[in-house]
Amino acid sequence: MATKFAGKVNAPEFPHGLDWINTESPVQLKDLRGKLVILDFWTYC
Repeated sequence: MATKFAGKVNAPEFPHGLDWINTESPVQLKDLRGKLVILDFWTYC
C-alpha cells in the first residue's frame, strides 16, 4: 500500500560562504528546481 504524505516541506537555502567543488559559482536551490539532484557524501577513511 502506497503512503501518501500531506503537505510539502521546502529545503532550506544553502548557507552563504560555503566552499563548492566543481562549480563556477555557489549553488542556489532555485537553480536546481526541476532537475534530478544526486548528493554524494563521502569520507576519507
